[in-house]
Amino acid sequence: MDMSRRQVVFGMLGTQLDSGEGPGRWEKWRPTVSMGMHEDFLPDRVELLLDERRYAKLARVVCADLQQVAPELDVRRHDTYLADPWEFEGVYSTLHDFLASYPFQPEEEDYYVHITTGTHVAQICWFLLTESRHFPGRLLQTSPPRKQDGAAGSYAIIDLDLSRYDHIAQRFAQQQLQDRDLLKSGIATRNAAFNAMIAQIETVATRSRAPMLLMGPTGAGKSQLAKRVFELKKLKHQLPGRFVEVNCATLRGDGAMSTLFGHTKGAYTGASSDRAGLLRSAHQGLLFLDEIGELGLDEQAMLLRALEEKRFLPVGSDREVESEFQLIAGTNRDLQQSVLEGRFREDLLARLNLWTYHLPGLAQRREDIEPNIEFELQRWSQQQHAQVRFNVEARTRYLAFATSAEAAWRGNFRDLGASIMRLATLANAGRIQTEGVDDEIARLRQQWRGGQAPSALEALLGPAVDELDRFDRVQLEEVVRVCAHAKSLSAAGRELFAVSRTQRASTNDADRLRKYLAKFGLDWEQVRRPAGP
Repeated sequence: MDMSRRQVVFGMLGTQLDSGEGPGRWEKWRPTVSMGMHEDFLPDRVELLLDERRYAKLARVVCADLQQVAPELDVRRHDTYLADPWEFEGVYSTLHDFLASYPFQPEEEDYYVHITTGTHVAQICWFLLTESRHFPGRLLQTSPPRKQDGAAGSYAIIDLDLSRYDHIAQRFAQQQLQDRDLLKSGIATRNAAFNAMIAQIETVATRSRAPMLLMGPTGAGKSQLAKRVFELKKLKHQLPGRFVEVNCATLRGDGAMSTLFGHTKGAYTGASSDRAGLLRSAHQGLLFLDEIGELGLDEQAMLLRALEEKRFLPVGSDREVESEFQLIAGTNRDLQQSVLEGRFREDLLARLNLWTYHLPGLAQRREDIEPNIEFELQRWSQQQHAQVRFNVEARTRYLAFATSAEAAWRGNFRDLGASIMRLATLANAGRIQTEGVDDEIARLRQQWRGGQAPSALEALLGPAVDELDRFDRVQLEEVVRVCAHAKSLSAAGRELFAVSRTQRASTNDADRLRKYLAKFGLDWEQVRRPAGP
């Protein structure tokens, strides 16, 4: 502290801790009086807040004793009335208004607020006002000596600028990284845009209970991310309730209203008992509505009212029920387009659109495929209590295919998870071999072609087709197609080299084509196909 500047302490009269009468009071530690007894920290001024109507006598004794131990100390009393010192809003408002009118001079004075006296509510309010910089100073905490002998005791100055506390700052930073790691399921993702999005979701999730909208293709991980947000908030004691999930695409007709909002007994044929509904089940928890764009307009209207007013009518009831829940919605639709088409309410979209995040598909995060392969292997091993690993060659071949432009990953992480599960299940002695990888790649190709047969080139080369550059593959596909329909090697050569052959004095199209095919280990007999009837 800079002792060339005036040191000013704000504090509240301790109606219990500061009390004492007669000579015996000096045998007791009194926190306000102790502020004038520290040789290494002696304030120039004390601003003492108290209720003059009730505690004027005590204040006179305390102020006199304070000036007796520190004659040069300037003590100023402020009549501060608190109707109920345990009522948070009233205490905060009173202290806030007092500080707003106080003539602070931070260029000349250092300020401290003595938090040892006052009710716990007052201490919390002082803390909040200091943290928010409504009070431009630091916290001062005094403690009694080990023996009640009237000694000064000890004091500690607490600066709420956490950047000054390296260990605390490091712990906060480490906790943030752990929170983000939780949101990513522990996967060390490498996509910069995805990591930046997760960092913001972590901040929003811990500071806000506003709805969140997750957009992205099926299988991009919307449901997993919603569960992780819930787990994060649960760890921080922000949501004591449950995680409730429903795919809105499965809700149809009258059952949609009942599923979401509940019903009363006899509300319709088959309603033999009361039903709470998912919104009530999610009370004080998190409700994830996947594919929210599939909800009907009536359900959308009810949902909007439940979001804004925290109450709604179950089907068949004339009495409203309440539910306080946080909503995360997921969709693979363009909801703006759905609004224009009249299939989604504009006011509901406006309510959902405060925090909107677009989850990229796996094909847009190819650098994250490798760590996700490891994650899926570990998950399978934990579930089956058996360790499975790729051998080096098999892993290299699978990863090359998985990260290539050919790998569509139309089902995104669902496709990848199912693929690794098949490989792990069929592995012998805990090792995934190249034969298994080749079979799986063929299966994925067929799956993404919609069950169609492999191309002529894929049928000819098999797994070796993955070893071709994309340029060579496109060119060779066309050569094989022409050869398959040509009557002879020469005829195929004439068609393939129709332009360049006119610029040659001597042409041998058949030999030229034969040499081209040989580069890829093919010959005419392999690529030709007998003409059909």
